[in-house]
Amino acid sequence: MSIARVTEISATSPNSFDDATKQGIERASKSLRGIKSAWVKDQNVMIDGGKVTEFKVNLAVTFILDD
Repeated sequence: MSIARVTEISATSPNSFDDATKQGIERASKSLRGIKSAWVKDQNVMIDGGKVTEFKVNLAVTFILDD
């Protein structure tokens, strides 16, 4: 039997939501072992002068706890 934990993180990218998601997972993988899935809970854009400057995602990351 496995026990999992879910933690929420935010990640940003100047390029796209997809890139923000990938950057967030790559960074989370440096601190969390056993990541199995992630759910994009929310997406937002930052705007400056009427232009999109940054893409932001809020992720729920699921990882398996060590025995």
